[in-house]
Amino acid sequence: MRTATLGPLGEVSRLTLGGGGIGQIWGENTKDEALATLTAAIDGGITVLDAAPMYRNCEAFIGEVFGGRLPAGVKVTTKHQLGLPPASEVAARLEQSLNDSLAAMKLDRVDLFFLHSNIHLDGFTYAHGDAHKDSFSTSWSLYANEVAPAMARLKAQGRIGAWGITGIGVPTAVLQAIDHTARPDAVQTIANLMDSPGALRRYTEAARPREIAAAAKARGLGVMGIRAVQAGALTAGIDRPLSANNPDNTDFARAAGFRALCAQWGEDPAVVAHRYAIGMANIDTVVLGVKNRAELAQCLAGETAGPLDAAQVAAIDALGLGES
Repeated sequence: MRTATLGPLGEVSRLTLGGGGIGQIWGENTKDEALATLTAAIDGGITVLDAAPMYRNCEAFIGEVFGGRLPAGVKVTTKHQLGLPPASEVAARLEQSLNDSLAAMKLDRVDLFFLHSNIHLDGFTYAHGDAHKDSFSTSWSLYANEVAPAMARLKAQGRIGAWGITGIGVPTAVLQAIDHTARPDAVQTIANLMDSPGALRRYTEAARPREIAAAAKARGLGVMGIRAVQAGALTAGIDRPLSANNPDNTDFARAAGFRALCAQWGEDPAVVAHRYAIGMANIDTVVLGVKNRAELAQCLAGETAGPLDAAQVAAIDALGLGES
């Protein structure tokens, strides 16, 4: 497996095992298959496990498989979706979430702890879901004045190796966080050939994921690419029920030309989409949303094959699927 430097975390595998599929969020999956996939990922050379309490059973499965003794060189992340609580509660909520995650995974520390909330500038109004933004989004003032200092304290205590942000919020605010004096150590950002956050996007401005990745790398942050297959939109078929107007379903329809191109090449769309993401500039590691060993094997084979060649990338880009 190829490696890259994930900011201050050092050398990691170019693929990261995401927790959503393992935690039984992305389509049907049995516990036994999830546990076997965790083991197979490590055996396949993956050295980063991207966990979170909202990934249902993921953290408990990590604790069960490894019993608190991670293989040498394996790094683990977790996250907390803080929302917009009173300022006086921020540090305690972050610490409690971390405590719960560590207990579930049977660990004393994690390598990377993410603020999983969207970040928005003070006074911002979301185009979608604004009435519920207190649950999924954190204001700039709360982030700068409370979250960043609390994360720094956890790092100084040795309970986390580094901290980061999930860069799927309002791009203007994400870029401001990357430039902030108390900047994070890492960022997770969209990395797919459509540049699409799909259903994660609640704002009207352009998503700008490649700009976010470039800005992060320029400042020495680690960059983890997420949504390589855009929640299934870049695969042969979405594996869970979605409403007709769900943005992920809309993206699937929009990607028909991509699937046709893959058919001409005799390639599986999911493998091609992952190889495209692996080859994107400024992405250190691509987080996989796989839920079983068969899907994992496809991704491992894609990584072995390496990034697409220039002609293939040009053919995909010529489809015009990127967000404007």
